[in-house]
Amino acid sequence: MRHTPVLYQETIHALKPTSQGTYVDGTVGAGGHAYGILMESSPNGKVLGLDLDPQALQVAQERLREFGDRVILIRGSYTSLQSHLNNLKWNAVDGILLDLGLSSLQLDQPERGFSFREAGPLDMRFDPAQSLTAADLVNHLSPEELANLIYEYGEERYSRKIADAIVANRPLETTQELASLIASVIGRDRGRIHPATRTFQALRIAVNDELENLKVFLPAAIHSLNSGGRLAVIAFHSLEDRIVKRFFRRESRDCICSPRAPICSCDHEAQIREISRRPIRPSEKEREENPRSRSAKLRVAEKL
Repeated sequence: MRHTPVLYQETIHALKPTSQGTYVDGTVGAGGHAYGILMESSPNGKVLGLDLDPQALQVAQERLREFGDRVILIRGSYTSLQSHLNNLKWNAVDGILLDLGLSSLQLDQPERGFSFREAGPLDMRFDPAQSLTAADLVNHLSPEELANLIYEYGEERYSRKIADAIVANRPLETTQELASLIASVIGRDRGRIHPATRTFQALRIAVNDELENLKVFLPAAIHSLNSGGRLAVIAFHSLEDRIVKRFFRRESRDCICSPRAPICSCDHEAQIREISRRPIRPSEKEREENPRSRSAKLRVAEKL
C-alpha cells in the first residue's frame, strides 16, 4: 500500500498545476507529492524532483516511472536549486514544493538513526555521503556546545542536564542508548512525546544544517518562480515554520523600515503575496489516520 504524504490534497490544490507548467519538488522523497503534481498537470506538465537520499530516489523513480520524461529526478540539494534549473535550461518554474518532514522510509529504517524505537547507529544523515554524523556531535562536542545545540535546535529546557549526562556517559553508539539515557535523566512524564524527542530533533537539524539551508533556499525559490508561480513549504516544528513565516511576511511588504522611521528609506518592494496569513493544518481525519502529520503546517506564497 502506497503511503500518502502529509497534506497531500491541500498541497496539490495550493500549487494549482497546469498542463503546460514546470514544477520542482525540492524534497521528493518517495514521490508522493510529485505523483499528484504530475497527475494534475497532465498531459505535458513536468516535475524536477531533488533529494539527497539515494534510497528515496530509487523509490521515487519506480513510483513515477509511468510519467516517462515528464519527471526528472536528481540526487542533489534544494539549496542548489538555481544550478539545477540552469543545467536543465529552465529559466523559471510555475511551482516549488519543499516538504521538510522526515519520510516514513527514513524513520522506518533503524540503520539510518532517525528514530529510537529500535536500536540503530547515531547517524541521522539525509545524505549518506556526508561525513558528519550525530555520533560525532554526541561524542566530541564540549558540554557547553552540546547544551547550546540541544537548547537552540530542540527548544529543550533540560538541555544542560542532558548534555552533562551525555558527556559523563560517553561514548554513546546507538539511538536507544541515547534515548534511554535522556529518559533516565529527565523522566518520562513528557506528555505525548518521548523525553528524547527534542534532543533527537536538535541533533538531526545540526547534522544536516537544516535551518541554514532553509534560509538559503527561500530567496532562491522566489527568484526561480515565474510571475504567478507558487511556493509551498510544509514545516513540522516551530523553528522551521518561524523562518518561513517571517520570510513570507517580509517579502510581501513594500516597506520593511522600522515603524518608528519617519519616512521609508529601504527601497524594498514586495515580491510575493501570502495565500493565507495562517498556516494550513491537517484535517482531524488525517491526524487520526497519520499521527505523524499532527504538527505539519503548510504555508503558501505567490510571486507577484
